[in-house]
Amino acid sequence: MSGSAALATPPSGAVLEEFSYDDDIVRKFLWATVIWGLVGMLVGLVIALQMANPWFNLGLEWTSFGRLRPLHTNAVIFAFGGNAFFTGAYYSTQRLLKARMWSDGMSKFHFWGWQAIILAAALTLPLGFTQAKEYAELEWPIDIAIAVVWVVFAINFFMTMLRRRERHLYVAIWFYIASIVTVAILHIFNNLSLPAGMFKSYSIYAGVQDAFMQWWYGHNAVAFFLTTPFLGLMYYFMPKAAEGPVFSYRLSILHFWSLVFLYIWAGPHHLHYTSLPEWASTLGMLFSVMLWAPSWGGMINGLLTLRGAWHKVVDDPILKFFVVGITAYGMSTFEGPMLSIKSVNALAHYTDWIIAHVHTGALGWNGFITFGMVYWLLPRLFQAPLHSKKLMELHFWIATFGIILYVLAIYSAGVTQGLMWRAFDETGRLMYPDFVETVLRLLPMYWVRVVGGSMYIVGVILLLYNLIMTWRARPGRYEVPVVRAAALTPRYEGPAEAPETGGVISRISGMRYHRKWERLPVTFTVLTTLAVVVASLFEILPTFLIKSNVPTIAAVKPYTPLELYGRDMYIAEGCFNCHSQQIRPLRYETERYGEYSKPGESVYDHPFLWGSRRIGPDLARIGGKYPNLWHVRHFENPQEIAAGSIMPSYPHFSRHAIDWDALAKRVGTMAMLGVPYGNAVTEAIPMARAQAEEIARDIEAAGGPSGLADREMVAIIAYMQRLGRDISSTASRVAP
Repeated sequence: MSGSAALATPPSGAVLEEFSYDDDIVRKFLWATVIWGLVGMLVGLVIALQMANPWFNLGLEWTSFGRLRPLHTNAVIFAFGGNAFFTGAYYSTQRLLKARMWSDGMSKFHFWGWQAIILAAALTLPLGFTQAKEYAELEWPIDIAIAVVWVVFAINFFMTMLRRRERHLYVAIWFYIASIVTVAILHIFNNLSLPAGMFKSYSIYAGVQDAFMQWWYGHNAVAFFLTTPFLGLMYYFMPKAAEGPVFSYRLSILHFWSLVFLYIWAGPHHLHYTSLPEWASTLGMLFSVMLWAPSWGGMINGLLTLRGAWHKVVDDPILKFFVVGITAYGMSTFEGPMLSIKSVNALAHYTDWIIAHVHTGALGWNGFITFGMVYWLLPRLFQAPLHSKKLMELHFWIATFGIILYVLAIYSAGVTQGLMWRAFDETGRLMYPDFVETVLRLLPMYWVRVVGGSMYIVGVILLLYNLIMTWRARPGRYEVPVVRAAALTPRYEGPAEAPETGGVISRISGMRYHRKWERLPVTFTVLTTLAVVVASLFEILPTFLIKSNVPTIAAVKPYTPLELYGRDMYIAEGCFNCHSQQIRPLRYETERYGEYSKPGESVYDHPFLWGSRRIGPDLARIGGKYPNLWHVRHFENPQEIAAGSIMPSYPHFSRHAIDWDALAKRVGTMAMLGVPYGNAVTEAIPMARAQAEEIARDIEAAGGPSGLADREMVAIIAYMQRLGRDISSTASRVAP
């Protein structure tokens, strides 16, 4: 096709136009996908090793588990997953719309802007700059950059759609529209915050409302960044690889609209038995269960696309990747609704079961769809034969067995955790009162996870090698085919089928109403946006406007300036990645930790810190339980206090001086958010110094080190000693 036109015979009245596709931007995103994917997974291997043996924290503050874990999740989601989506979207959008991207400059800005954001995340997260919101940890300057780059991408996409030469919008485009619009909404409203410094901010929401907004975002970030974009990729690349149409156009329609409308309601199921009003979490559970049907409808549509072509799967590793990827999608979208059921959630929440569930989707669904797409694209983008089909086949089998080892080990770990936490002996006492007993039982499973994850990474290395060798065989200059297609005019509405999808759009009897929407991109986008916004508002507005949802407690007061500084240290170290601060009203939790958590306890928490995982014990009632010196010893050497603990050490707390000026500014910012600090706004530094000196004297008097009055150690201890002190409790407490 070099220098020639892809010929089509247009009907009378059609105007033929010549153009070419921009595959250079696709090549850029493809390289970024594989490279960042390998980086993100290597960081994941490091934190897996840290959980098996705390030595791998290396004793450095920026390499601890709490700081590297958000780096891993952000790298895999936004660097690997994001670049994979952009790779497939730029390639398929141009061909489905028969139009070059509206602006090559915007495409390049999108690429370099996104890579700069990833680099900024890689630098700031290990340094402790974080908002403490899962999948939304990045601080406010980077959040603004994300919004700008995303808007540029959206403008480029929608303008290309408006100047398309194919009248109807194919199903992959529908999912791209939903992803672009919804991610923008989620990102903007969840990340509304008030800056307290160049890389420090506080969420405008607090406590219960912040938790609701976070999981409205968190669950739907998975939905509209890791699910709908990859469904769009599946609907394009699966038929192309199978050389046949999608199984059912009608099922595609049902899959899309039911998924878009139902998914947005499901987020509160992450907050069962917490301080969130029960009606909200119950509503989230009901919609989560309903999600099973459309999700499996999409899985069936994908797998049955291979009807009549199963013989190809035997010989084609690309189709093998797609089959396993779609199967993993089916497994994870069955398990998700199951985990949203309260009785199941009571066992699974805070355990490694949730980690296994997430990785089934990330490694299986997102990873394998990406690998299949990349291998399919390599010879087409680099205009050279794939270097080695045998290495591709080897990649498939190594990665598949790696996933199996990984998830089986972590599923076992999760169920073990949940059962041990809730076990009582014949006398009615907790069978495993010491939290570290559970940790020790899980260590063999953590080592199996290391092996499984390493196998998966070896597969990615094989992919990178295949990519490099295929790239080296490229021609001296890429050929740029010239494409001819008829411009859309009132007299010519394009062909009845979309040739670039292998005749995917067919059998449309009874769906003519939807066929009309597919000709109206603005209308289609507005309807999609309404489905997302209306569903969101039905949950958000009652949570914010009905005061009885978050009753206040008179005894709960704002943190002192020193305690606030210590809380910010807790956030910077990523302690929320391992410890929850939310005791559920379940007997085994109240027996272990104390009185269950109330909505009014966290009204001054910007952001909330309820946590989503317990690698260590809950800390909601830790205040006053141990003397100050105990905390010093615990931070400096956790294994000295609890043999077998996998907690990193924090000796730098005793070395770093408190930034008094930053402390004062942060108190002022919290006051602007409505926290009633009163005189503390102007007296923050003297108040903090007085409290710090009192704690330091107590530590020295107990035989501890001297000279801590201006060190960060006393600030984090002040925060630890405050937790739960506002709420009196007579419930029994057992040492973690």
